[in-house]
Amino acid sequence: MLCERCGQRPATMHLTEISNGQKNDTHLCEVCAREIQPQGFGFVPQIHLHNFLASLLNHGMGEDKSYKTETTGKKCEKCGVFEGQIAKQGLMGCGDCYPFFEERLLPLLRRIHGSTRHTGKVPARTGGRARLAKEINKLKNNLKEVVSREDFEQAAQLRDQIHQLEKYMAEGSEG
Repeated sequence: MLCERCGQRPATMHLTEISNGQKNDTHLCEVCAREIQPQGFGFVPQIHLHNFLASLLNHGMGEDKSYKTETTGKKCEKCGVFEGQIAKQGLMGCGDCYPFFEERLLPLLRRIHGSTRHTGKVPARTGGRARLAKEINKLKNNLKEVVSREDFEQAAQLRDQIHQLEKYMAEGSEG
């Protein structure tokens, strides 16, 4: 597909704008997208990930108001970065900063993602086995909840669904 603006280069940026219930798709090449970007598409001001993270960390780490300067709070034993620096810049100093500042980072991750465990996403057209395993785990968790409520009729239905999916998954791995 060619760029809708210049008609010369391949469109690599695909924008969808929904305004007043009307959907408008625009397909641009990288050059035209850069030219148009300051004028519209709502890209300005650009938000960089580390600035976004800094604002979250500053809010989360700054609740006790002790992070007024960059050299406050705990200091990483390996690289020497302070909590205040992380809260201001949104960047860790080294790989050891993650476990070192874990007690401050985990509540933020839980607030942002709803969990501290990365489960990822599987594209719809691939990963059938992974999606099936995830569905089985979800059903097993539902089963535990239903059994704790002593709703044995629904528990039997969930058990049967789990067995059916496990059988289907086993057959798929054999073939």
